[in-house]
Amino acid sequence: MKLTCHCGQIRVEVGKRPDFINECNCSLCSASGAQWGYFHPSEVTVEGETKAYSRGDKDEAGAAMQFCPNCGSTTHFTLTEAAQAKHGNTVLGVNLRLADQADLAGIELRYPDGRGWDGASAFGYVREARVIGE
Repeated sequence: MKLTCHCGQIRVEVGKRPDFINECNCSLCSASGAQWGYFHPSEVTVEGETKAYSRGDKDEAGAAMQFCPNCGSTTHFTLTEAAQAKHGNTVLGVNLRLADQADLAGIELRYPDGRGWDGASAFGYVREARVIGE
């Protein structure tokens, strides 16, 4: 899949479809409007210079949201240095709202309750998952 920010300055390419997509309701994900597909960083190519934002309301932010400095589109997230120290560089989130919806048909879209998540236990969900295109 090939994705771009709104102005085309940032290009993201992934060689496979994700197992599922999350539309988290936490304040950061809601504000970015993202739907996250998760990949190993080696499976994603990003071209173009992004800017990063990590939330300041947490003791240790786990993700650095990457966005286009020109149009402001959130393109992906990387793990922060603190998160990488704990877990390794194991995941990169791609904002699949930037994808052609036809490329996502058949993938389960989940709705985790990021606002109610304590950061340690498993996610709860705010509503039932659906399959894109059904």
